[in-house]
Amino acid sequence: MGVMRIGHINIRVLDMDAALHHYGKVLGLQQSDTDAVGNAYLKGWDEWDKYSVMLTPADRAGMNHIAYKVENDADLDVLGKRIRDYGIDVEEVSPGELAYCGRAIRFWLPSGHLMYLYAAKEFVGKAVGTTNPDPWPDGLQGAGVHWLDHALLMCELDPEKGVNKVAEVTTFMQEVLEFKLTEQVMVGPDADVQAATWLARTSTPHDIAFVGGPVMGLHHCAFFLDEWADVLKAADVLAKNKVKIDVTPQRHGITRGTTSYFFDPSGNRNETFAGLGYLGQPDMPVITWTEENLGSGIFYHTGELNEAFTEVYTEGA
Repeated sequence: MGVMRIGHINIRVLDMDAALHHYGKVLGLQQSDTDAVGNAYLKGWDEWDKYSVMLTPADRAGMNHIAYKVENDADLDVLGKRIRDYGIDVEEVSPGELAYCGRAIRFWLPSGHLMYLYAAKEFVGKAVGTTNPDPWPDGLQGAGVHWLDHALLMCELDPEKGVNKVAEVTTFMQEVLEFKLTEQVMVGPDADVQAATWLARTSTPHDIAFVGGPVMGLHHCAFFLDEWADVLKAADVLAKNKVKIDVTPQRHGITRGTTSYFFDPSGNRNETFAGLGYLGQPDMPVITWTEENLGSGIFYHTGELNEAFTEVYTEGA
């Protein structure tokens, strides 16, 4: 019962043609549809629902909303009540209002991000099918990413003013939506400020993460690849296509994933992410990173902080 996994992310883009080239030809997502107002819908080859990425033409980059899929339609009523009891307004969304989905609920996270929960989305199937499937489909383009893996959202954090939206949204995600806290960063003189958190509903290290910053926004959305060699090849594909690379292939200490970061043509940060890292089982103890070792937590190989990595991101709605 409850939230199963990430469903999709709705990203604002400045140039739709350039965005479709990036997400389609470079990353390898497959376009499944467009609508009358110009939104484009894409999915990874190993995903089965209609889309995991929704691109919306806009005059500024960023994220409109993020959506998670629940197991049963009845879960929407249960979770809607929990959210209201927590003190957050919930809007009922009619079938089809959230594109290609059944009924849904919509609410603002304590961090200021808009989230949807839904139970049903139009089914289109995996590119390799589900009967005697090949390990990958013919005709993959670019990096050939498998699926949308997670998103990292920036939250307002100002300990001097007593503002810590990371801690607020983390508590909400745990107590109301029953996400498990897998890792956290604790900072401050007494190491009592929760500055970043990674949370999961599946057995991966994280299905969503929150990091503190001056304003709320989108830090990145990540796409899954099989292994380290695929991350390296993806970086080659990015370089061949003159994509602006933020971080060349590295390993995270946090989540233990192998990674590379880069920007879409509108300035939204993307990640290719590989490796399970560990099983985020319900009884796994929370992994904590301290301020003096944060460099190794983010970039394990160099052990050095890159200020632009946390200070550059697209602001929220």
